[in-house]
Amino acid sequence: MSIQPYTTTVTVTADRDWLASRHGTDSTETITLDLDKLTKHVHYVEPTAAQPHGFVRSGVPVGGITASGLYGAYDPAADDGRAVLAGLVYAEAPFTPGVTKVPAALLWHGTAHTAKIPGGLDPAKITPNPAGAQIRFLGAVSA
Repeated sequence: MSIQPYTTTVTVTADRDWLASRHGTDSTETITLDLDKLTKHVHYVEPTAAQPHGFVRSGVPVGGITASGLYGAYDPAADDGRAVLAGLVYAEAPFTPGVTKVPAALLWHGTAHTAKIPGGLDPAKITPNPAGAQIRFLGAVSA
């Protein structure tokens, strides 16, 4: 038997065109995302043979899941805690095949361009909550 370790590097270019200012970027919080509560091709990209690491997109709106303490896609109609907008995923969060829990940085206060939020977001549907995000949304509502 021969063991041949190798090293690889993954480079993900930051795509934060949704970010309208740097305010709040210096005080993000660490969270853990539940991939089962995100939508493939909308909120995240799966690993492939050509790209061995997948990633959750930067700017995805998330809410906390009460029962698990994990985070999933914000959904104003959810009854599991995700109806409260906790914030936006600040930076692309890479993950390897088979992983369902992904660490990420949460932007919980700042300013964002509404039209550039991955998966879309209607700020009019966000119910203000003292435990929720403090984000000001600019521009037109995305589809």
